Amino acid sequence: MEKFFKLKERGTDVKTEIMAGITTFMTMAYILAVNPGILSDSGMEFGRVFAATAIASAIATMIMGLLANLPFALSAGMGLNAFFTYTVCLGMGYSWKWALTAIFIEGIIFILLTFCNIREAIVNSIPDSLKKAIGAGIGLFIAYIGLKNAGIIIKDEGTVSALNGEWYKGASLVAMIGLVITSILLVKNVKGALLIGIVVTTIIGIPFGVTKYAGGSYLPSAPYFCEFAFGEIFANGRSIFDFIIVMFTFLFVDMFDTVGTLIACAGKSGIVKKDGTIPKCKEALMADAVGTTAGAILGTSTITTFVESASGVSEGGKTGLTAVTVGALFIVSLFLEPLFGSIPSAATAPALIIVGVMMITPVVEIDFKDYSESIPAFLTIAFMVCASSISDGIMFGILSYVILKVVSGQTKRLNAAIWIVALLFLAKIVVGIL
Repeated sequence: MEKFFKLKERGTDVKTEIMAGITTFMTMAYILAVNPGILSDSGMEFGRVFAATAIASAIATMIMGLLANLPFALSAGMGLNAFFTYTVCLGMGYSWKWALTAIFIEGIIFILLTFCNIREAIVNSIPDSLKKAIGAGIGLFIAYIGLKNAGIIIKDEGTVSALNGEWYKGASLVAMIGLVITSILLVKNVKGALLIGIVVTTIIGIPFGVTKYAGGSYLPSAPYFCEFAFGEIFANGRSIFDFIIVMFTFLFVDMFDTVGTLIACAGKSGIVKKDGTIPKCKEALMADAVGTTAGAILGTSTITTFVESASGVSEGGKTGLTAVTVGALFIVSLFLEPLFGSIPSAATAPALIIVGVMMITPVVEIDFKDYSESIPAFLTIAFMVCASSISDGIMFGILSYVILKVVSGQTKRLNAAIWIVALLFLAKIVVGIL
C-alpha cells in the first residue's frame, strides 16, 4: 500500500488517508438522497437511480484513486441533474431515455477529448466571466428547486412564483427548520454539515407526518442498463438540434466544473507541481469521463469531481487511498437504500439551498464595470432562474457576449470555439422559428 500510493513520499499514512476518505464521503453522501429524488421527477425509479448513482460514483472514484492516485471523489453533479430533469425532460418534453443518450454520447466524447489532451484547451476557450456566471446561475437554479420542492415557493397565476402563504406549516416548516439547522452547522464548521442537516431534518419530519419509512429490501436494487433512445434523436429536425445543444450543455458544464474543482482541490492538498501542473491530471480527467459514460449506461446523470473533496484534503488526504476509501463507502451505501428512500424532499431542500449558496460565490469575481462582460453574465444567470432553463441561460449569455464584443470592437477576444457555439445556438433559434 505504501509503495502503490506513495504515502511517505506525500507525507501521509494509512490512518490519515482513511479518515480523510470518511470525511469526504460524509460531506457528499447527501447526493445519494438528492440525486435519485431529482431524477425521479423525470419518471425514473428512485431505487434504480440510487443504485446507479452509488455504483457509478464508486467506479469513477476508484479510478481516480487507483489510476490517478489523487484524493478526489466523484458523483452525480449538482446542477446537471437538475438540467436533466427540469429542463430536458419536464421543460423540453423529452424522455429520460433521450437525456441519458445525450449523456452517454457526451461521455464518449469526453473519453476521446481526454485521450487527445485537448479538454483543458476547450475549457479555457470559454470566457472566464461566463464560466463564473454559469456556475452562479446553476447555484441559484438549484436553490430555487429546493424552495419549490419544500413547498415554500409555489406557482402563482399573477407571477412566475410566489411565497407559499402557509410556509409555516407541514413540509415547508420542516424545510425551514432544516435550513436553519444546516446553516448553523456550516457556520460552526461541522464536518458533514449537509448530511447531518438532512438526517436531523428527516427525524424532525417524523412528528409532522412528513417523514415516512419507505420500507423495502436492504438488498441493492438493480440499476438501469443501456436504456437509450437513439431513435428519438432523429425523430425530426428540432430533436436533432435540441440533442446537439443539450449534449453540448452537459459537456460544457461538466468540463470546466471538473477542471476547476481539480485545480482548487489540488492546490489545497499541496500536490501541485512547481510549474503549476497537477500530477496525473490526464488520468484524473479520464476518471470522470469513464464515470459519466458508466453512469449513463447504468441510469444516472453526469458524473463529475466533487468540490466536497476539499473536506477530505483538509483532513490530510493526499493520495488515492482517500478516494479508494470513498469508493468503498459508496459500495456499502448500496445496502442502505430504504433509509435514503425515506428521506423526504423537505429534508433535502435545505441542502439544495445551501449548495446554491456555495455555487454562487464566483459571481463576485465578474467585472461588472465592463458591460460587455457583465451584461452577458447577468443574462446567463437571469434566464437560468427566471426561465427555469440552464441551456437557455447559456444560450443568451454566449449570444449576447459575441454580439457585444463585436459591436465594441473586441473581436480578438472571440476564439473559434465560442463562434462555433454561438452559431449552434443561432441555428437552434432559427429551427425553432421555422
